[in-house]
Amino acid sequence: MGRVSAPSGVTGWVKIQPFTAAAENLLSYSSWWFGGDADWREHRVARSQVRGRIVVAKLEGCDDRDAAARLRGKQVAVRRDELPKTGANEFYWTDLFGLRVVNSTAEDFGRVARILRTGANDVLVVQGERERLIPFIEDVIREVDLAGGVIRVDWGADY
Repeated sequence: MGRVSAPSGVTGWVKIQPFTAAAENLLSYSSWWFGGDADWREHRVARSQVRGRIVVAKLEGCDDRDAAARLRGKQVAVRRDELPKTGANEFYWTDLFGLRVVNSTAEDFGRVARILRTGANDVLVVQGERERLIPFIEDVIREVDLAGGVIRVDWGADY
């Protein structure tokens, strides 16, 4: 859902760079999970608001700048069962990470390593024999098969 970028002020507020389609979406949840790898801890949100492109939040038990600073760089998540259901041809980024990407001639480009938000459209960063940047747009993405673990694309091997 996002990443803690820095403390905000001296009373324990944190700045969060949201990865949601709209920054306001993060405000819908009363508690967030902070961590990375296997170390995750839940924090209840006392107050939060959007400021431009970031979210600032006061977490229960995070009462000073030092406590907020310890969260810097942590990922922000919510429980999967709290997320809204996706519609047709809608996907959570987390579901795309690790999927194989193949083109119409069955050339395997590798796996989705990360996703970039460019403003115009999202871009899959695919790691294989080389890194490929593939736009996540209707003209290129032919099928996302979550159950099969593959994304089929209309994309040439020489692009």
